[in-house]
Amino acid sequence: MTEKGQILKSASLIAVVTAISRICGYLRDQRIALLLGTSPIADSFVIVFRIPSMIRRMVAEGSLSASFIPVFTRYLHQKPHAEAWSFAQKVFWDLALLSAMVAVSGAAFSRQVIHLFTLLGGHSIHWDLAVAMNRIVFPSVLFLVMAALAAAILNCFNVFGLPAATPIFFNLTLIVASLAVVCRPILKWLPENLRTPAMSLAMAILIGSILQLAVQLPSLLRLGMSPTPNVNFSDPGVRNVARLIGPSFFGMGVYQVNLFIDTLFATSARMPSGSVMSLYVADRIVQLVLGSYAIAMSTALLPTMSRQVAAGQFDDMKRTFAFSLRIVSFIAVPAAVGLVLLRRPIVQTLFQHGQFVAESTKLTAWALLFYALGLPAFAAIKLITPMYYSAEDTMTPARIGVWILGINVALNAIFLLVLFRFVSNGGPALASSIAAYFNFALLFRIFRKRYGRLGGRAIAVAIARIAACSAVMAATCVAGLKLVHFDPTQHFLSQVATLLLFIAAAVAIYGVMAQLLKCDEPGELLLLFRRTDREPALGNTEP
Repeated sequence: MTEKGQILKSASLIAVVTAISRICGYLRDQRIALLLGTSPIADSFVIVFRIPSMIRRMVAEGSLSASFIPVFTRYLHQKPHAEAWSFAQKVFWDLALLSAMVAVSGAAFSRQVIHLFTLLGGHSIHWDLAVAMNRIVFPSVLFLVMAALAAAILNCFNVFGLPAATPIFFNLTLIVASLAVVCRPILKWLPENLRTPAMSLAMAILIGSILQLAVQLPSLLRLGMSPTPNVNFSDPGVRNVARLIGPSFFGMGVYQVNLFIDTLFATSARMPSGSVMSLYVADRIVQLVLGSYAIAMSTALLPTMSRQVAAGQFDDMKRTFAFSLRIVSFIAVPAAVGLVLLRRPIVQTLFQHGQFVAESTKLTAWALLFYALGLPAFAAIKLITPMYYSAEDTMTPARIGVWILGINVALNAIFLLVLFRFVSNGGPALASSIAAYFNFALLFRIFRKRYGRLGGRAIAVAIARIAACSAVMAATCVAGLKLVHFDPTQHFLSQVATLLLFIAAAVAIYGVMAQLLKCDEPGELLLLFRRTDREPALGNTEP
């Protein structure tokens, strides 16, 4: 099978498993929202939960894969497998030691960690509860980092399904912990001021993190990984990964760093109570779409591009990127339009239950509007950064990330101090979205200048057609919203059915327009169902 078909099939496998994981993640978040609403306890839990979540996304979906996979792929391509596995084993145990030190330090200095996440006030935070939860949650960093490395190793052998499925175990653990029958026996052993469902959920975060690593270890051992500890910080390969991981941690994780900045500004005294929770839920909805294919495609791309670079096939790598960007844009652009138009029905249907009331929906839908505007840029960044990392260039995205971080902080300050009456709690989301477009534009321009044309003309034509299809879909949705009433008093399943039918109709209209405008992407997606070796080329690299 050609690289084009293999990428699609790998990405689609990851997307299917990730979609199941996101559904479990939604059920988890619904339970959290139902139990905690947008209360001070909810804000406290979200701040604590942000810490391992941010590290997981920056590591699992970013820096560790970006620094390890190109080096390990080169070892597999150019050296005996025994030597490659020896290198992987050293990285594994070196990283385990460092992560354990970070985990212990974060738990020991829990109060300082919470202060770091609430520099601008934290007026709505339940301090004692947040500090206690963080002491329980922070050790999960060790297991999340090691699970990310295990996933990176498996990806190099084209094993994508199991690593993508590990969050399912994590989410199911939190869902079980959210049930009252589980919470009560645990909570009765805690001091009275800490007897909240949030504490039970914090314990579940640690257990779920352990499971994410544990389920991958048997596959590593079967492939050739030795369980014998082997700490060696002086190994040349380890040092090479260490050289790459620092910049890539910031460059690939700039979106997560910006979320951290958003959380800081959301704790400002000017923000309405529940702003942290509203931004969290809005981000989770965007991640549901982003993870469904953009992250899946990114995960499949890095090993493929690394093999192409190791073989000196730079033109193939650029064609791979152009093809991937068109495919993901075909999904991300209409998804962004749909989230903007259906933001309130989506939040209302999925989360307005229990302590998450109508005012919570209003607050969250407003934040979702601004995060949705940045969805195409968030997706595109997930695709262009692997090109740099496959060439073992982690410094360029990091340098650009510094500028993007500055832009995000400046925009957050402007929206909070000058334009707050217009954007309110949506300011941090809008700042991240604008910063994301600057990020992609700079990454694209610099890579094109260094390595030549990236198929810009073909990409622009494809996106113009996608935008036209999305515009027709949007006009139809606006007309449909005047006829369809999303009633929050309806039974949950009735609301879900109404929302799904509305989305299905919008997707059908988009598909018809794509056929009428002769978009190439639907035909290329059909390669998923073909098993022939005679597949079309990845495209050209004309400007």
